[in-house]
Amino acid sequence: MPDEVYLDYQSAKPVDPRVIEAMLPYFGERFGNAASLHAVGDRATATLDASRARLAAFIGADDPDEVVFTSGATESNNLALIGYANRNRRSGGHVVISEVDHISILNIGKYLEKADFRVGKVPPDQFGRISPAKLRSRITDDTILVSVGWASNEIGTIQPIAEIAEMLKGTGVALHVDAVAAEGQLSIDMRAVPIDLLTLSSNDIYGPPGLGALYIRKGVKLSPIAVGGGQERGLRSGTEPLPLIVGMSEAADIAAAEMRTEVPRITALRDRLIEAVLSTIPDSHLNGHPSERLPNNAHFRFEGIEGESLLLSMRDEGIAVSTGSACSSKTLEPSHTLISCGLLHEEAHGSLEFTFGRFSKDSDIDRVMAVLPGIVLRLRRMSPLYKTD
Repeated sequence: MPDEVYLDYQSAKPVDPRVIEAMLPYFGERFGNAASLHAVGDRATATLDASRARLAAFIGADDPDEVVFTSGATESNNLALIGYANRNRRSGGHVVISEVDHISILNIGKYLEKADFRVGKVPPDQFGRISPAKLRSRITDDTILVSVGWASNEIGTIQPIAEIAEMLKGTGVALHVDAVAAEGQLSIDMRAVPIDLLTLSSNDIYGPPGLGALYIRKGVKLSPIAVGGGQERGLRSGTEPLPLIVGMSEAADIAAAEMRTEVPRITALRDRLIEAVLSTIPDSHLNGHPSERLPNNAHFRFEGIEGESLLLSMRDEGIAVSTGSACSSKTLEPSHTLISCGLLHEEAHGSLEFTFGRFSKDSDIDRVMAVLPGIVLRLRRMSPLYKTD
């Protein structure tokens, strides 16, 4: 079998070799605990401060202290929503989230409901976009927090975050944005967009897994969700993993430096695949917004067949793709995002997600198009759901 084609970059990315090289010394001769009061600890503190400043620069934060390191995006989301809700409960008990957010946000919403908060959900349009006006209609005098993802990790639709942030100005309602799917692909500037809380992930910019960060705008107050030695401004206790933090900051620098050339390259791959699939395979459709979508995301549905069968058939051909969010792939339920966009269950089940990345190339698309039309045809011939004239 030819070499494997990997087109599931949204679920996991390889660590860039340049990042690994930057990290290696901090596993050995440059090790240290930033809390230690000796020269080794001082050097670790200097490295930690420099890395925090680099990550702050990546998102246009005014103050490096506005960046708190966590174990990953899920912890950042928990700290943002649960930490903010608990700290500001006296101001209100209502939180608003998007129906098309990451599964971690939806499950945090369920947790908050069990803690006697009221959680409202905003539905998207058919393309998965949240209307600022519809979001505004969900806000009450009791609302303290709104959470909307910058872009869908499944269908790639980009949300009008700048408009939502402007709409919320002056309301007293804080805005949290999960930027994991967007970081490294879209411009993120905290000086330009009044976001209060922003979730980041290391691996989603080709840094090491097991690390994330939460931007907390100066003046925004949170309660910690875990207690310990008081590291990270008392919001995320535990010894900071210096090698991983160095790796994330290096990954951020690389992403910022290469975005101008990498985004057009990835966009061209995405558009080539979309054109090839829609023009070659009958009764295939693009999910998500046709133009306001992530540069690396091509998400299709194919009438009359199941995405799981497609995925397994592609796997047999050495091509790694996805049917949706890897974080909810263990269930047999259709994508909550696609259902919220108005698709029927059988339509949502017939979807396949391709996400490109730093090491994708044109030959990957050649491989896909050499096998995908035949797979779709074979599965439709076996399907009682697909009707031919």
